[in-house]
Amino acid sequence: MGKRKRLMAEGLKEAKKATAIAKLNDVPTSPRKMRLVADTIRGVEVNRALDLLKFSKREASNRLETLLRSAIANWEAKNPENTKDLDNGNVYVKTIMVDEGRTLKRIRPCPRGRAGRIRKRSNHVTVVLDVKPAAVEE
Repeated sequence: MGKRKRLMAEGLKEAKKATAIAKLNDVPTSPRKMRLVADTIRGVEVNRALDLLKFSKREASNRLETLLRSAIANWEAKNPENTKDLDNGNVYVKTIMVDEGRTLKRIRPCPRGRAGRIRKRSNHVTVVLDVKPAAVEE
């Protein structure tokens, strides 16, 4: 039983070596606006995703571009011998998750002595890069 677990753990280590993760917490943008940009690069090859973000007009794309560059640097640090995969277009955005962060609640005066609530939303973004599986030749 111990040998099987050890082999399983080694297999998981090898699988995790090919992936790279980067996180960005408490981004002062609403999650909905960030998801609109994140959906454009989900499953896209890394160099193409950088181009899409660079030429996007949305404000959230600047922060996502910085995060993607960080994930690429993490992947290069994990895989110094496989830098050709990055140039060949084998590295892609496997998953990108935008979760809701904390909401700052502010009050704005309204007519007739009332108070209006303002919710300043934030989000957390997680990017996972992976290498495309090799095509099986039959």
